Amino acid sequence: MLLGTPAGAVAAAAGGFAQPATLQFAQSNGPSLSEAVNQVRRQYRGRIVSAETEVRGNREVHVIKVLTEDGKVKTVRINGRSRGGRG
Repeated sequence: MLLGTPAGAVAAAAGGFAQPATLQFAQSNGPSLSEAVNQVRRQYRGRIVSAETEVRGNREVHVIKVLTEDGKVKTVRINGRSRGGRG
């Protein structure tokens, strides 16, 4: 778990197909998809290929694919907002 870890602290695997990175936030409500896309764009200094939100249990997970400067597509997963306990 990477609670409170700065975006730049997630290391990319060298060569081959790397496991998707997962960034987590200490706050109870995570970032929106737009906020997550901006964070990934800044971190990898690349072009966003796709971005979507999946729901896993009671939590959103943003799945963002970015084309990095070295021409590789990296998949990054960021925990989003909690969907449980409303109402």
